[in-house]
Amino acid sequence: MALTALKVKNAKPGRYVDGRGLCLFVKESGSRSWVLRMQHNGRRRDYGLGSALDVTLTEARDAAAALRRQVRSGIDPVAERRKSRKVVPSFETAARECYEALKDGWKNQNYRNWISSMENHVFPLIGRKPVDQVDSTHVVEVLTPIWLEIPDTARKILQRIGAVLDFAHIKGWREEEAALRSVRKGLPRQTDKVEHFKAMPYADIPAFMKELAAASPTTGRDALRFTIYNAVRSSETRKAVWTEIDFDKATWTIPGERMKAKETHVVPLSKAAVSILRRRWKLRTSDDGLVFSNNGEKPISDMTMTKLLRDAGIKGATVHGFRSAFTDWAAEKTDFPKEVADKALAHKLSNQVEAAYRRTDFFDKRRDLMVVWAEFLGQM
Repeated sequence: MALTALKVKNAKPGRYVDGRGLCLFVKESGSRSWVLRMQHNGRRRDYGLGSALDVTLTEARDAAAALRRQVRSGIDPVAERRKSRKVVPSFETAARECYEALKDGWKNQNYRNWISSMENHVFPLIGRKPVDQVDSTHVVEVLTPIWLEIPDTARKILQRIGAVLDFAHIKGWREEEAALRSVRKGLPRQTDKVEHFKAMPYADIPAFMKELAAASPTTGRDALRFTIYNAVRSSETRKAVWTEIDFDKATWTIPGERMKAKETHVVPLSKAAVSILRRRWKLRTSDDGLVFSNNGEKPISDMTMTKLLRDAGIKGATVHGFRSAFTDWAAEKTDFPKEVADKALAHKLSNQVEAAYRRTDFFDKRRDLMVVWAEFLGQM
């Protein structure tokens, strides 16, 4: 006979059947719980429905009916419950775990930039998204801005995203393996031709700098202006720390490990560059933290500066391209020797014999050059 609320309340230790597999189990301790017993995929399985102290007979019957409907629809209720309890990390968290798990097996030291490429190009766009929700559409969104500008890096990033998604599948964070074969169909065809960084014409830069200075100050705008004033690489600006700055001497000493040529580079700072630093000094969170950061600990992404170009309607030009514009300006509008401009860019001499004999870094001449450059840009 079917159970009643009174029978449930007064039931002695044992098993009581309500019908269609719904049972009440009462233990010697007095605890009582609901269980639905069903056949699923040829196996008898028991599904717990909760304590009879919390779940009424009517509620237990409703829950049992819902489970039966799930099973008839081909849904595994146990798997669904596990899925609901599973904590799925963000793409960035999954990527960092993947990096830590794989990096010790890499022989090629160039793969050490694996995580930095993610920080620069991927995390700002999809880093916070749960890793099980990242699909080919999101990957196309990440790659579109860089697919033709830095094709080799873009292809590597595509492979690295795939590795993260496969890692997430193995960890149980994604139900299926990554299917990124369609990504390339959503992107223009790359050529094997080496592409130079696209640069804004140097004659247009003063107006752009004026536009940046007129807008409300942000970490990104400060970083971009500072990068242009000093003709440095964006990574050198993004990772600059206060201990590298000497306000008295108006210099910025970038250690060799952060330079492409692996040699320490001392940048003579113009008044305009120092002015940006002094304003940021008032906003610092510590005396030895990052200069261009919102918390002093995490650098802004490379995309932050690139986005300022896109927001200004400047298509094609890259942040790195301002170094090329500086080179063109120095050659066409000044009398400074090419060697001085090259040293300002921290370029290494291609001729090893000449490099061995030329020990000067043209510091004084470089300071004069950067002053003239700042004057050309318009000191704000």
